[in-house]
Amino acid sequence: MAEARGSSSGSGSDSGSGSGSAWKLNPAAGFTKPSGPVALLILDGVGLGPKEEYNAFHTARTPFLDKLMAGTAPDGSRVLTGRLDASGKSVGLPDMGDMGNSEVGHNAIGAGRVFDQGAKLVNNAFADGSYAKGDVWKWLVEPCAGDDSGTLHLIGLYSDGNVHSHVNHVTQMIEGAIEKGVKRIRLHILADGRDVGEKSALDYIGPLEKRLDTLRKAGTDVEVASGGGRMVVTMDRYEADWAIVQRGWAAHVLGDTDKNATFPSASAAVQHFYNSDPKMTDQYLPPFVLVDGDGKAKGPIQDGDSVLFWNFRGDRAIEISVAFEAPEGEFPHFDRVRVPEVRYAGMMQYDGDRALPKRFLVAPPSIDRTVGEYTVKNGFKRFSISETQKYGHVTYFYNGNRSSKFDECKELYVCIPSYQEREDTRPWMKCAEVTDAAIEGLKTFSPDLIVLNYPNGDMCGHTGSTTAARMGMEAIDLCLSRLVPELLAAGAVIIISADHGNCEGMATLDKKTGKPVPGTQPEGWKPLTSHTMEQVPVLVFGEGVDKLEMNEEARWSADAPECKGAGIVNLGGTVLNLLGLEAPPDFLPSVVKPAASSA
Repeated sequence: MAEARGSSSGSGSDSGSGSGSAWKLNPAAGFTKPSGPVALLILDGVGLGPKEEYNAFHTARTPFLDKLMAGTAPDGSRVLTGRLDASGKSVGLPDMGDMGNSEVGHNAIGAGRVFDQGAKLVNNAFADGSYAKGDVWKWLVEPCAGDDSGTLHLIGLYSDGNVHSHVNHVTQMIEGAIEKGVKRIRLHILADGRDVGEKSALDYIGPLEKRLDTLRKAGTDVEVASGGGRMVVTMDRYEADWAIVQRGWAAHVLGDTDKNATFPSASAAVQHFYNSDPKMTDQYLPPFVLVDGDGKAKGPIQDGDSVLFWNFRGDRAIEISVAFEAPEGEFPHFDRVRVPEVRYAGMMQYDGDRALPKRFLVAPPSIDRTVGEYTVKNGFKRFSISETQKYGHVTYFYNGNRSSKFDECKELYVCIPSYQEREDTRPWMKCAEVTDAAIEGLKTFSPDLIVLNYPNGDMCGHTGSTTAARMGMEAIDLCLSRLVPELLAAGAVIIISADHGNCEGMATLDKKTGKPVPGTQPEGWKPLTSHTMEQVPVLVFGEGVDKLEMNEEARWSADAPECKGAGIVNLGGTVLNLLGLEAPPDFLPSVVKPAASSA
């Protein structure tokens, strides 16, 4: 089998440290545990958009999924079908206009309840100014206040995508630092092109440079010092490619002008890369260092400085935090050359298990009593599997931001190493290997709950290539045609759903006409690389489902006026019910219920 992982870390929530009757769930009336597992198959980034040419899910050749969506399983049995909300307030984000993402999606699926998420918590902290009243902000700015003091370095994704970060927070921190007497500030900006337009970097950098120029004229030494694209600089995740972090370290910390392209300004850097390669998009911009008139780096990080990583989402912030906080001799990933003695903090604590980073501005959501914890504490075995790109989602995020297992004996976590090449060059990704390992785990581990993620819809969708997204969906369809019969033969109940939309919206649409904006893609439109706010599918079928029906009364909120139906958060109670367990009273209702004819 592929690499099986546990974790050396503890929990961000201690609620599950004990066991006993408090965790025991009663049998659920009208539900019977199947003879095989309950299999939750998450098609990452696969939503239900309009049936147009820019919908890669719709235009892909997916005969197996098409039949399931039409209501018939391979064995001829009935498939229950529905639609679920996966964005905005339904997953704990501030507004209904906020796109869902994989982190909050898996949190919601695993929690069975809506928790305020990072974006909302951080927005609130900046709205009321509480971030600046805490000890960590004061600790950061203290050594940088006054003349002949240290430099305050701010690093992160510079866009308003509100998935990993938001530019408004950066602006507010710059102004807040100046109010506290900070005289020297350096920004290290990572271009997005993924949660916002693929070539929108100058739309953010232009206004920033004008604002910084105004602040310099008013007496503050504030500059952009380095940058690059998020997919090649700094923001690696799940240890897929530490070279990404190394590039960021060389640009941000070392200010290495020998290995990196140098420019007088961030806008000049971006424009240069655009001109050099017409196909270049923001997320793949090479690292760059900004230099003064003498060719010296404007802002390497030195002893006595303070550093804040401003992203609030954790998965792509963990490794750079490790690079800053790991002691000499305990960092094997690359040669850091020098490790300046700095005060380092994150916008949030990105990994509560490892207390990483040690200091942070805003406390992350405290998610307790997850489906995964209830499952093992009621005697069931769980098997979580994906490839590297989404492995942390079916483990850490599904577990309520906890890296470690709840029970080493009852849980098997398997990670298939992802390709390091771009997904538009290998859109099939490792879904075949994930499927092979899932079938093997089904037979050898005999799990009661399987949580599996196929990343193709999301990862290929982020490339902007409609062709890649279609091919990714076709690869998933082929793998489902292999996996589902094996599950049904084992007596499983299968739930197929998604965490958010993406590949169903591959074109940027004109806000007035609703038609694709003309662009350079082979299809003739401007690509959309971000997530969408579309609903996602939910399919339930397998052993005993003939005695169930869709629960049309299920809602993700009992009192939110925006709530019109169920959301992916309702899948928590669904999984427990299908395991034959009554969900805790504060869990949201299952999307299925006993059929009236079988009651």
